[in-house]
Amino acid sequence: MSRDLPIIDMSAGSEAAADRIGAACRDLGFFYVTGHGVPPALIARLDAASRAFFALPHERKMEIEMARGGRAWRGYFPVGAELTSGRPDRKEGLYFGAELGPDDPRVRAGLPLHGPNLFPRQVPELRTAVLSYLDALDGVARTVLRGIAASLGHGPGFVDVDRPTVLFRIFHYPPAPPVAPGRQPEDWGVGEHTDYGLLTLLHQDDNGGLQVRTPGGWIDAPPVPGSFVCNIGDMLERVTGGEYRSTPHRVRNTSGRDRLSCPYFFDPDFAAEVPALDGTYGDYLLAKVGKVFPDLRREVL
Repeated sequence: MSRDLPIIDMSAGSEAAADRIGAACRDLGFFYVTGHGVPPALIARLDAASRAFFALPHERKMEIEMARGGRAWRGYFPVGAELTSGRPDRKEGLYFGAELGPDDPRVRAGLPLHGPNLFPRQVPELRTAVLSYLDALDGVARTVLRGIAASLGHGPGFVDVDRPTVLFRIFHYPPAPPVAPGRQPEDWGVGEHTDYGLLTLLHQDDNGGLQVRTPGGWIDAPPVPGSFVCNIGDMLERVTGGEYRSTPHRVRNTSGRDRLSCPYFFDPDFAAEVPALDGTYGDYLLAKVGKVFPDLRREVL
């Protein structure tokens, strides 16, 4: 099925784009964002450093495996170690978040998902690229969120993001094996799922593979140069009483080449009380994330 996701230019400001953002969120909850101001050179640096890391031998990558990240839940996982709906994904990846030192009160309190990142010694440029990218995406996320708030008739503080929970992933999808004619694929780069939180901003390379489920069937969300794919998560759907939609999506890399994607998740303060969740955002998030790595969950949570 062919259907284009809307492309929304943010260069004139989030309020100017509010009506289009609202329409996109009510429809599928997916749209492209352009005019975001993130330098192409920064994205190119991140891409090059990420590819250099994934090209390392397995034992070198495992030097920063997630088990070494402790309660911060950071580091590397190999192909098949992450689960979606209980099934292994055909991807490997790196988990990052806001870089927090030992004196940060959230780290001192032992909050899960908070702490320092793990970076590979063999690719020192990855550290600077990731931290610069996190700074840049914070601004983009806040701009989009202001547009969402305006589209709902709210002020920018309608959710607590003074100290947002930031989760950032870099995923490498090896080429998927061919599927026999008439057969359905059984191995997905990432299987059908919705995102847990508030807002996702995705940079994908030019190999494609992302699909979004619509009432009429699955559609492709191909790369659009200079854009991020933006989608809302389950949290925002709950906050809006279902007015804005958190839509299932999936990935299968049929390009025959190595695919990279970089999802950035911008969520409420971990300790924020969210009436729609009957508790804190952190409690809700931990219950969701723990299903992705059940073995790690038993060790650190």
